[in-house]
Amino acid sequence: MNITIVGGGFGGIKSALELAKNPANHITLISDKADFQYYPALYSSATGHSHLESWVPLGEIFAGKKNITVFMDKIEKIDTKEKQLKGTSGKTYHYERCILALGSVTTYFNIEGLESYAYGIKSEEEVKELKRHIYHDIAERHTMDKHYVVVGGGPTGVELAAALGSYLKRLSDHYGLKKHAIRIDLIEAAPRILPRMSERASRRVAKRLKKLGVSVQVGKAVQSETADAIMVSGKPIKSQTVIWTSGVANSPFYEKNKDQFKFAPRGRIAVDQYMRAADDLYVIGDNAATLYTGLAQTALHDAKFVAKNILREQRGWRPKEYKAVQPIVIIPVGEKWSVFEWHGIRLYGWIAAVLRRAADFVGYSDMLPLGQALGVWHASTIMEDDYFLPTSVEQSSK
Repeated sequence: MNITIVGGGFGGIKSALELAKNPANHITLISDKADFQYYPALYSSATGHSHLESWVPLGEIFAGKKNITVFMDKIEKIDTKEKQLKGTSGKTYHYERCILALGSVTTYFNIEGLESYAYGIKSEEEVKELKRHIYHDIAERHTMDKHYVVVGGGPTGVELAAALGSYLKRLSDHYGLKKHAIRIDLIEAAPRILPRMSERASRRVAKRLKKLGVSVQVGKAVQSETADAIMVSGKPIKSQTVIWTSGVANSPFYEKNKDQFKFAPRGRIAVDQYMRAADDLYVIGDNAATLYTGLAQTALHDAKFVAKNILREQRGWRPKEYKAVQPIVIIPVGEKWSVFEWHGIRLYGWIAAVLRRAADFVGYSDMLPLGQALGVWHASTIMEDDYFLPTSVEQSSK
């Protein structure tokens, strides 16, 4: 069977690996990126740890998988009746079965100035740009921003805000900067941070952030940004380092092909009990309107579900119906401290941090052979060699 998978994230890669277990399947994976991006580690790579923990080449993941072919392309059109996809390269891909796992994209909610001036950490390019900016200030200008503003009180914003202070201190100590009075603000529009977790966990994490020197501001709306300030609920905050971790939207591919899909709230795609959006077309992960959509563990669950159903049908068995599974949530909040929550069970501190390390290893081993997974997992303990970036490094355009 010829199966085409669009997307090189958690859902796409896991689908391909599961379906490849049947040697009769010929799998085409189409991705617009050469690397798999491990999103849970992006905050860590952005604050001085090795980039190897966040980006793994697709060639390494699929090495030895003779029935998987990878194409570097970006799909722009789909015809569900003709069962074909059209890439920006001009190439047309025909499929017998297709799995769409395109992930989400950043949205700035049309807030004036954000796209031009705010930094992000949701891609390798964004992480490098942020680190260049910080390096330029500390290593070359021998100064630091008075305000570092992280916008978004979800997991990524909390993780980044908690880790940012120690990263700045490490760099400033190395370059001999005198102590500067800096402030790290975490801005969240909702009444509390981590709104998808319990109120108890949210309060405990806010207390931990305060101990780390992070000022948590909730119920605050970002209104605009300029080159040297951000307007929050009518008050300007002077800053040249605003990091946007909030706001995600479904892949624009679906809106461009809206005549081919049925939409659910928030722009996600309506799927049936087998995660099909049309005949022989599956939509999984961040793109699908399911209960726990938007989380990496949900994307992996969806991928395994769809792949197993396809394999079941190939054996002549009936497919099973989809059941959403509540993911375990473990969020690092500074060094050797995490919060764990699942089905009313909550753990805090170093025990939760150990569980997070174990969860990361499971995440890597879902994608890589054991030896490679261990290597990538170990990379999180390695500090990136930021000290030796060339002094002529190109400055950020922001």
